[in-house]
Amino acid sequence: MTAQTIILIFTLVIYLIIIFVFNKARIKYAGGKVGKVINLILVTASLLFVADYVIIFDKFIAYDVLEIVRALFRTAALSFLAYGGSKISDS
Repeated sequence: MTAQTIILIFTLVIYLIIIFVFNKARIKYAGGKVGKVINLILVTASLLFVADYVIIFDKFIAYDVLEIVRALFRTAALSFLAYGGSKISDS
């Protein structure tokens, strides 16, 4: 196994733990600001997950295009987090 594969497996485990824990919390704390924050974290983690695992298409899509898609998903995740956080703090 290469170092990149080990890192991808490790981050996959971390993403799965985050999504599992926050999904259980979302069920328990539905509604209100806490529910909104939990949904915000879930969407952000999902977008970052997609950004990290877009690399599996490296055999089909050019590396430069993959880096652009990766950057777009990371930017979307951080923008969603910033915008959602500002909306939650205003209410």
